[in-house]
Amino acid sequence: MLTNHARVLLCIAHDPAARLRDLAASLGITERTAHGILTDLAEAGYVIKRKDGRRNRYQVQAHVPMPGPGTREPAIGEVLALFAGSRAGPSPDLPERGMPAASARQ
Repeated sequence: MLTNHARVLLCIAHDPAARLRDLAASLGITERTAHGILTDLAEAGYVIKRKDGRRNRYQVQAHVPMPGPGTREPAIGEVLALFAGSRAGPSPDLPERGMPAASARQ
């Protein structure tokens, strides 16, 4: 159901210090494919890659909107939170879990 790009984003959101090798192994893809996906995500502005000694750390840019049609594009962090099963905090546009949208806005 999810693309490999989305799956890599979820892994990075869960573990920003994950090695490329670990990402590839956990997703069942090659390291070369994982590297290409991370390059795509970094060039699109969804991920920032920083050197930390000999390793890389990745940071998901949760505020960046998802590409696609629509009047209000959700931020990548909102979409990742849906799949990860948690949110960093309440969003004015999204209802709290278990609450109807109308009562969440009051």
